[in-house]
Amino acid sequence: MQEIKKQNYLKGAAILAAASIFVKIVGAIYKLPIFNILDDAGVGSFQISYSVYTLIFTIATAGIPAALSRIVSTAAATGKTSLVRMYFSVSLPAFIGIGVVAMAVMFVFADTFAGMMNMSTAAPGIRVLAPAALFSCMISVYRGYAQGFGNMVPTAASQVIEVVCKAAFGIAAAIWLARMGYESGIVSAGAIMGSTIGLGLAIPLLVRYKKKIDGELAPDGGGDALPGRASVFGELMKVSIPITLSAAFMSIMTVIDNSVVVGRLQSALHLSEHAASEQFGIYAKGLTLYQLPPAIVVPVSVSIIPAIAAALARRHDGEAGGIMQSSVKLVNLIAMPAGAGLIVLANPILAALYRDTRQTATTILMILGAASFFVCLQYITTAILQANGHERVALMTFPIGAIVKIAIGYFLAGNPNFGIIASPIGTLSCFVVIAALNITFIMIKVKEKPKFSGVFLKPLLCTAIMGAVAFFTYKLVYLLFSGVLGEGRMAAVAFLAVSMIVSVAVYAVLIIATRAVTKEDMALVPKGEKLAKLLRIR
Repeated sequence: MQEIKKQNYLKGAAILAAASIFVKIVGAIYKLPIFNILDDAGVGSFQISYSVYTLIFTIATAGIPAALSRIVSTAAATGKTSLVRMYFSVSLPAFIGIGVVAMAVMFVFADTFAGMMNMSTAAPGIRVLAPAALFSCMISVYRGYAQGFGNMVPTAASQVIEVVCKAAFGIAAAIWLARMGYESGIVSAGAIMGSTIGLGLAIPLLVRYKKKIDGELAPDGGGDALPGRASVFGELMKVSIPITLSAAFMSIMTVIDNSVVVGRLQSALHLSEHAASEQFGIYAKGLTLYQLPPAIVVPVSVSIIPAIAAALARRHDGEAGGIMQSSVKLVNLIAMPAGAGLIVLANPILAALYRDTRQTATTILMILGAASFFVCLQYITTAILQANGHERVALMTFPIGAIVKIAIGYFLAGNPNFGIIASPIGTLSCFVVIAALNITFIMIKVKEKPKFSGVFLKPLLCTAIMGAVAFFTYKLVYLLFSGVLGEGRMAAVAFLAVSMIVSVAVYAVLIIATRAVTKEDMALVPKGEKLAKLLRIR
């Protein structure tokens, strides 16, 4: 048996959850200065290139770590150290080869890909991202290897390095290129270059962790003959391909939807490519904010899967039902006020964050604020289905939602009354459909199902009051102090801060006073029991 001290499962999950929240928040915040440097057309080019990057990164890093960690864990548990080493020695060169091919294709056919996205100015950004395809493949092998020993630190640490470098180098490059007078497509490519640099700099750290793990491996305890290298590669691909397709599905659909909407703006509304890029850039500004609430909810959805599965394995159906009930309620308590805040404060939020905003951007953010709640609801209901062994059912709902999104994008983007607003409407419709289907399947297939009426009513009431408080507080502060502070971005930040502090305080009092949150609910949050005791939540 290998002698590595495996991390506690929940500790490993907590490490990844903390890293995930940090990465997503920094990743969203990093776009704010970038979008203020770029004009709307440059933002459009950036977002199109970034959607390609997201797709590539998901394909390269979703399936391989999960598949490699599974087979490495099995071999390590039986003391087959030689087989563990062989898994890595086969995986790394194989996926380096795949990465090199992907890098070459991206670089050579960047103009073709940009043309398919109906935005030729995205080509420089795609070329800059070409090495990211290679780096992502290498990183996924090292992460999967470490995860096979239950060690989540290399994955978390490399994610942090990646996102910090992405932000630092991307912002610096964008500022320099903008000052040099380059066109927006080149500036956006410089901004996204930080992603490639961040991935490249994460590799040495992972190599160092891998050497440390190898140094702690025990002598080989198995005498069986090793399988052929082709057999090992085939086993790895058999496990990784379904996981990759599942994880990458929404990224693929997003890329298709972006292409369809931008194409319809040009063909149906007769906008020039530059004008269509400007419209898409306005939409991208709202996307940055809409992605923040789900970043907070994802760790909750990840943590409940093993908890529910363990309760079901012990035949504690009541306990499993209680966890599901609390998790849905907790997500509602987080996602509802976050979405409501984006809706009622959309205009001041945009005014505080961006130097140039349009009314269209406010409408887009309001729609995306509503969508953010349904994205969060989709995450938690999907996790409940997966924990109850209904993974295939959960996968069925995604294609239906994606088809709705693309169809709405196609038809509404060609209508002059909607235009780019078709994109957020499609996003909202997509996740409403997925969440509704998930809830329907939970009601049909899950034995100890959550009582959805009980987990929605109190959070909804508290959120409605909080939203009204946020809206009228901002209006009041604006009326009282705009004559003193003016109406610039700093004034908007000050007014917004007061509104948020007051509304959050009111919301906290409401959820405690109405017992919308209980001690059992808080148990799903890190240090939640101590927080519940401090706030006297029973």
